[in-house]
Amino acid sequence: MPAPTRPSPPPLRVDTARVVLVGIAVWAVALVVLLVLGDRVDRVWTWTCVAAIVLAVLGLALMRWQGQLRRD
Repeated sequence: MPAPTRPSPPPLRVDTARVVLVGIAVWAVALVVLLVLGDRVDRVWTWTCVAAIVLAVLGLALMRWQGQLRRD
């Protein structure tokens, strides 16, 4: 295997909490839309939105517990 011609770029610094919060907001909007639509949609989609929001909140709690979130 040939040696790389350039060094690898440094990793990007990403605010993971902001990414997760945006994801929660998107799922919350989807949940509101599904609740407005009522019986015209399958309830599986509603529970999918609820599960996504709950898992994202648990993910934020886990990141805080591990010390990955910034302390402002």
